Amino acid sequence: MSRPANPVTVPLADYSPQHFLLAVVDHVATVTLNRPDRKNPLTFESYRELTDFFRACAFDDAVKAIVVTGAGGNFSSGGDVFEIIGPLVKMDTKGLTAFTRMTGDLVKAMRACPQPIVAAVEGICAGAGAIVAMASDMRLAASGAKVAFLFNKVGLAGCDMGACAILPRIIGQSRASELLYTGRFMTAEEGERWGFFSRIVTTDQVLPQAQLLAKQVAEGPSFANTMTKRMLAMEWAMSVEEAIEAEAVAQALCMTTADFERAFEAFANKVKPVFRGD
Repeated sequence: MSRPANPVTVPLADYSPQHFLLAVVDHVATVTLNRPDRKNPLTFESYRELTDFFRACAFDDAVKAIVVTGAGGNFSSGGDVFEIIGPLVKMDTKGLTAFTRMTGDLVKAMRACPQPIVAAVEGICAGAGAIVAMASDMRLAASGAKVAFLFNKVGLAGCDMGACAILPRIIGQSRASELLYTGRFMTAEEGERWGFFSRIVTTDQVLPQAQLLAKQVAEGPSFANTMTKRMLAMEWAMSVEEAIEAEAVAQALCMTTADFERAFEAFANKVKPVFRGD
């Protein structure tokens, strides 16, 4: 479970990850899980490198939105059976706890990452792959995509990487319980109907549509978008009264930005505002 050889210490546009592909275009970073011969499974090393990447996003103002996808027609089959599950059965409690905390760190990094994340889900999206999609802020599905939280199928609990906290908030307690107790696949149609996916598009359009959505987000006021993401997370643990007060403070901060003034000037001049993130 060693850390990657080259942790992110450069601007993301110049960063060359070892365990996934990265491209930054028009302020949108596209992360591509890239082991298509195995349906893009995660390994000890890719968990670490993805976590480092999402943490590094907080320090790169040039990236304003992120897309996560998989190569070769699938999103991700989850943890690699031979490279992860095999070694796990030989570990003691201390080693296993270190592993489960490491995997949870990826979700924490995605949720703490200030940029909104869009998952472009195609084909198989299972296990830890389903968690990565779940931890994203928005999800688009290709026709035929299938999502499964498979932990029950390998003798484990569904409470993995925040699934019991996050999934019910997306699709509801009963539906989340069904998926976590059975480990069955949720179809793209079910996922859209239940609110897991924003919409279903054709296979050849899922990545372009996700990138277009991310670009639309990136063109917005990035400070305000970061505040929206932060409040969406924080308000889970607040009463309505606390949330209203927290939003009052957050919105007042947004009103001090130059982007807020730019929006007013653009409206007054009947033109589209160009936001700069300050």
